[in-house]
Amino acid sequence: MLFYELIDILGTIAFTISGVLIAMEKRLDLFGVVIIAFVTAIGGGTLRDLLIGNVPVVWMRDLTYVITILSTVVFAIVFVNQLKYFRKSLFLFDTIGIGLYTMVGIEKGLQAELQPIICIALGTITASFGGVIRDILCNEIPVIFRKEIYATACIVGGAFYFLLLQFPIQEAYAYSAGILVVITIRLLAVKLGIRLPNIYKEKST
Repeated sequence: MLFYELIDILGTIAFTISGVLIAMEKRLDLFGVVIIAFVTAIGGGTLRDLLIGNVPVVWMRDLTYVITILSTVVFAIVFVNQLKYFRKSLFLFDTIGIGLYTMVGIEKGLQAELQPIICIALGTITASFGGVIRDILCNEIPVIFRKEIYATACIVGGAFYFLLLQFPIQEAYAYSAGILVVITIRLLAVKLGIRLPNIYKEKST
């Protein structure tokens, strides 16, 4: 159980840093930075818990999440210049976050004894909707609603996890592989410029 809790905390840290970076790019005040960090980190998990009736939602029952978010906010603000040395650091932490949170959401669905396809949907919601709320509050069109490969990576990674479970391997290895598949697909999609098909006709000039 410690393994899954560690993954959850790592996802919280990654998404918190992602939220801090975008809030500071928008030059929000300290309260704004904290709020954006919170909704990025726990927005998807909150929606997931409400959907499966897991109330009060997990961060209200376990203050570890609140403490982790606040501590990470302080860390990210203090070391923001160092974090910016990483190329495209916002993208990096967001990508790590969706990989980790996809599998956290799937695990919550399995604990609720839901079907695999619903578990994958919960994983995608957990991974994506904190970022959706963050982008809306920051007056951006959410990445999930654009042509970029985002939610698709979550779905493929989740499906790969359930595929691996059909073979005689340890569940922790399948879990880790699911995370890596999500992260890899997202990284490759951006690096190679792979996008979902455009359903709109280009305007002629």
